[in-house]
Amino acid sequence: MSILDTGTLQAARQGEAIRFPFDNSYARLPDRFRARLDPTPVAAPRLLKLNTALARRLGLDPAALATPEGVEILAGNRIAEGSEPIAAAYAGHQFGNFVPQLGDGRAILLGEVVAPDGQRFDIQLKGSGRTPFSRGGDGRAAMGPVLREYLVSEAMAALGIPTTRALAAVATGQEVRRETPLPGAVLTRVASSHIRVGTFQFFAARGDVEALRILADHAIARHDPGAANAPNPYRALLEGVVARQASLVASWMLIGFIHGVMNTDNTSISGETIDYGPCAFMDAYDPATVFSSIDQMGRYAYGNQPRIMQWNLARLAEAMLPLIGDSEEAALAAANEALGGFAPAFEATYLAGLRAKIGLPGDSMGDVALAGELLKAMAENGADFTLTFRRLCSAAEDEAADARVRGLFADPAAYDAWAVRWRARLVEAGGDPAARAAAMRAVNPAVIPRNQKVEAALEAAIQRGDLGPFEALLDSLSRPYEDQPGADEPPAPAGAPYITFCGT
Repeated sequence: MSILDTGTLQAARQGEAIRFPFDNSYARLPDRFRARLDPTPVAAPRLLKLNTALARRLGLDPAALATPEGVEILAGNRIAEGSEPIAAAYAGHQFGNFVPQLGDGRAILLGEVVAPDGQRFDIQLKGSGRTPFSRGGDGRAAMGPVLREYLVSEAMAALGIPTTRALAAVATGQEVRRETPLPGAVLTRVASSHIRVGTFQFFAARGDVEALRILADHAIARHDPGAANAPNPYRALLEGVVARQASLVASWMLIGFIHGVMNTDNTSISGETIDYGPCAFMDAYDPATVFSSIDQMGRYAYGNQPRIMQWNLARLAEAMLPLIGDSEEAALAAANEALGGFAPAFEATYLAGLRAKIGLPGDSMGDVALAGELLKAMAENGADFTLTFRRLCSAAEDEAADARVRGLFADPAAYDAWAVRWRARLVEAGGDPAARAAAMRAVNPAVIPRNQKVEAALEAAIQRGDLGPFEALLDSLSRPYEDQPGADEPPAPAGAPYITFCGT
C-alpha cells in the first residue's frame, strides 16, 4: 500500500466537549511525510490508567478524559476537535540492516498540543490499528507491553531521564494474537516529537533533498531554534542531536538501563528515550547483559550502547550530508567534526555521574579509575548494580554500613580491598559525611523497575484483571530516590535467564 493512501476509517467525529490545545505543525508538512487516517475503533474501551499529573501538565482536564467520551478518544473510537490523525513515514537500520520504509505501523499521531507553558508535545496512540506502514501486522498492541511501557517510561521520568511519557492505557475489549490470544490495549504516548533518525533516512534513501531540508527546518524550529542563527544551521542541528544523545546514553549507563532495540528508527532527535519494547534494568552488573529475545548477537548489550548510539548518529550525519556542505568534501568534514563531539560529551557526563555515584564529584582522573575498579569488582563478583551504589551511600557516612555492601559480592574481600582506597579518598576530599551521603542518595536510586516485579504486576493485570500490583509498583517507581520498605533487598534468585520481547 502506498504511503499516499489516505482512506479515512470511520471513527466517530463528535467529542467537541473535550478540548485539546492542538496545533499540528507536522501534519502541515507535505503529503509524502505521512498518511492521513483515523484510528480503527475498538470493541469496548475501558480505562486502565490515566496519568492525571501529566494531563494537567499538558493543559488537559483529567476528569474529562476519564469520562466515557474521553476514554473513546484515548481508545481511538472518537476524534477530538482539532485532531488531524496521521501515521508518519520513516525508514531505519534494524540490527544494522537498512529498511527503506518502516513508518508508524500501529501508531497514529493525533496531533500536537501546546502546554500552558508554551512547550509543544505530540499525542500519539500506540496500538490503534493498521496503517499503510503496517507491513502485514495487525496494528494492535497487547495489554502487557502497553502496561510495561507505561511503568518503565514513567519510572524513567521519575529518575530524571529524558523520555516519552504515558498519558493513558485503555483496554480494547478485543484480543490480539501473538503466540497465544492476549487482551488488547492502546497506549497514549506523549513526546517532544516523534522525529527519528530514520525519518531523515527515509528521505535520504529517496534522494529527496527538498524533503530533507523541510524536515531539518521543522526539527530546528521544534528542537534547536538557536541553530537557525548559526553559520551552518544544519550542522548545528546535527551537533544538537549528538549532544542530546550522548547525554541520554550516559544517563542510561548510570542507572543500569538496557534499551534492547537501539535501531535508528528508535532513536529520537529530541534526545528522549523512545520505544520501550524489550528494555529492562540490570540486576547483577555485567557489561555483556542482554535481555531482548531478538538480540541474539548482543548488538545492543548494556556495554555496547554508547558505541551503537554513535553508529546511529553517523547514519543521521550521512542522511544530512546534502544539507551541511556545499561540496561532498566539505559536508564530510563538517559531519565528522560534529560526530567527533559524541565521545567527549558522553565521557564527560558519564564520568561525572560515576564520580557522583561514589561520592566524589570533581574532575580527578584518579576518581574515575577508582570507580572503574569498583565496576570491575562488581562484574567479577555478581554484585547488584543498583543495590551496590545505593548501599554505598550509607557506607560513605558510616563505616559500619560496609557490611551490607560487601554482602552483595561473591567474594566480600574484593569489596574490602576497594573500600580501603575509597575511604582514604573520602578522607582526602573532606566535607561533611552526612551531606555527602545525601548527595549520593540523590543520584543513586533505591527503586528501579525490577524485572520480576514488573512481570508480577503485568501477570496480575492480564491473568486476573487485578491492577493493584501495577498501581502499587507505579507509586513506588514515582519515588525512586526514597528509601522504601523492602526496596533495598536483592532480587530473588533467578531460574532461567530473564528474556524480554518487543510485543509486536
